[in-house]
Amino acid sequence: DFLPLKCDACGEVFCKDHIRYDDHKCSSAYKKNVQVPVCPLCNAPVPVRKGEIPDIVVGAHMDKDCKYNPAEHKQRIFTNKCVKPGCKRREMMKVVCEQCGGNFCIKHRHPLDHDCKGSSHPTSKAGYAALRASQTTFKSTGAIGVPSNGSPQHNR
Repeated sequence: DFLPLKCDACGEVFCKDHIRYDDHKCSSAYKKNVQVPVCPLCNAPVPVRKGEIPDIVVGAHMDKDCKYNPAEHKQRIFTNKCVKPGCKRREMMKVVCEQCGGNFCIKHRHPLDHDCKGSSHPTSKAGYAALRASQTTFKSTGAIGVPSNGSPQHNR
């Protein structure tokens, strides 16, 4: 059966197998397209009138009316501000103190460098470094001995 069907976009006559726009590669299909294109820069919908080609209209919008400003949308990398009073440094990653939970820059990350008010007692820088080294050693080996006086002691 060949029932003549007229394409509502280009006006040509086709059978039922070729009436769809894609099946006969209709050159006027854009006239019937009801999708609203979106500007890839500012994400605003760009109105397209009947008979206009969406790519050309979006291109004209980007050249003239687009509100996109690349300086405003520049992604910040250093967002983690040091909470030590007077310090204005920012880091890419959070550096959190284990004792007080504050976020600090690399320079102020150790408790003595930011006058930590955390749970443990203040230690000298050398003592703190030794304490941290011994904690990582004990966590990996589990080598802690407790003598009769009750204070922890190293077993080596």
